[in-house]
Amino acid sequence: MSDDSPFLSALRRLDAVAEVVDIPEETFLRLRHPKAVLTVSVPLRRDDGSLEIFTAHRVHHNDLRGPGKGGLRYHPDVTLDECKALAFWMTCKCAVMDLPYGGAKGGIAVDPKSLSLLELERLSRGLIRRIAEFIGPQLDIPAPDVYTNERIMGWMMDEYAHVVRRHEPAVITGKPLALGGSHGRSDATARGGYVCIAKLAEERGWKPAETTVAIQGFGNAGQGIARLLDEAGYRIIAVGDSSGAIFSEDGFDVPSLIKAKNETRKLEAVYCEGSICDQVDANRISNAELLELDVDILIPAALEDVITTDNAANIKARTILELANGPVTSDADDILDEAGITVIPDILANAGGVTVSYYEWVQNRSGDYWSADEVRQRLENRMSYQFDRVMELAAEKEISLRMAAYALALKRLGESAEAVGTRDLFNGKD
Repeated sequence: MSDDSPFLSALRRLDAVAEVVDIPEETFLRLRHPKAVLTVSVPLRRDDGSLEIFTAHRVHHNDLRGPGKGGLRYHPDVTLDECKALAFWMTCKCAVMDLPYGGAKGGIAVDPKSLSLLELERLSRGLIRRIAEFIGPQLDIPAPDVYTNERIMGWMMDEYAHVVRRHEPAVITGKPLALGGSHGRSDATARGGYVCIAKLAEERGWKPAETTVAIQGFGNAGQGIARLLDEAGYRIIAVGDSSGAIFSEDGFDVPSLIKAKNETRKLEAVYCEGSICDQVDANRISNAELLELDVDILIPAALEDVITTDNAANIKARTILELANGPVTSDADDILDEAGITVIPDILANAGGVTVSYYEWVQNRSGDYWSADEVRQRLENRMSYQFDRVMELAAEKEISLRMAAYALALKRLGESAEAVGTRDLFNGKD
């Protein structure tokens, strides 16, 4: 873990990028201070009749470019400081993708696996009742995150409608299709990450069959990227979840892995033919060992701070795709840079999710819904265009892709700050 708090660690990247881009000082000042934070207590009546109180947070980081956008996560380690860091990254991510949003984030400090389905629904609806005045289609639009999903988003949208006494599908994204969700949202994060890999592969002449991949985190995003890479011919040789990891030099049958994981909630090396699944040979390893495997592409797709100063020097992957938010600490950046490891940063690599959330919001507000093919084509076009902009800036400034992504985000945020007026305007220099 970084010695800094998550938010202070995230802000260190502002200091680094300030040396390579000419941005109004006021832009940096604005980004150092979240606009608003809310902490609430959410009571939950358990199935046995007992009452338990959970702490929840929601952070509005910045709204220069539009209403706040960001996920709601359920995890025992949710803290206000973590939410501030995640909201900051969302501000930058939306600017990189040139979306009309600012950054927001939130969550409940809870282990959702300890709750029954009815308890999970009651907690989700209770959260919305507590924060209803803090969210809205033009104020802050939550979405799924760690251990939340489209069903939970559907409950939240429904509860918000009860609170405000009107139908407001645009208040929440990542909903079920039947409740106004968008085609292509469920695999959007993975598909956006895949576009980044495909673009880099084209530039570097990679041959998928000769390219090895390790994926740390096998939830929705991890499974999605595994499926897309497998279909393209890449060799997935290691995957991990919260219980550990499995490794096979020959690679895995990815559809069978996904089937077994989703049906048993266990990560087992299997080959499935029809409904029959048989165990196959694989090595059990730790997630720490997975991160240090000698692979071409490493994909952290779980939580923050898994690559730190403690293990960065041991990373052997040639390319890292940050499908999780903040998997590499700011302290570890220099170590990876010196080792010549290419990092496709989270604010670009996993931006497919928020991009299709934007498309869902647009569809909800217009009442015009798009086909899956149209959504995916729009996503691929936008991801490809912004990836090229980041690559061009990295080459022009001779900086890393992370610094280039932040530089692009800050350039756009700086333009918004100048549009509302900075010191140069008010002292007559502009």
